[in-house]
Amino acid sequence: MADDAKVKGPASYFPSIEKTYGHPVAHWFKVIQALGDKKHMELVAHLKSEHKLGHGHANALVAHHLAQAKKA
Repeated sequence: MADDAKVKGPASYFPSIEKTYGHPVAHWFKVIQALGDKKHMELVAHLKSEHKLGHGHANALVAHHLAQAKKA
């Protein structure tokens, strides 16, 4: 197994999100979960307007959260 394997996809944003906004990604997943069954871009818009996340960070969190919910 290679040690230089990089995290890809939305999860690659997680370290930057935690550093920039001061909360673990679990916090943001709880925020998203509390919003209920909204569409992807509605969730992104909420994170941007109410929590001042950048578009890329908000989109990465929502994409990962929705992908995990589909698996469950």
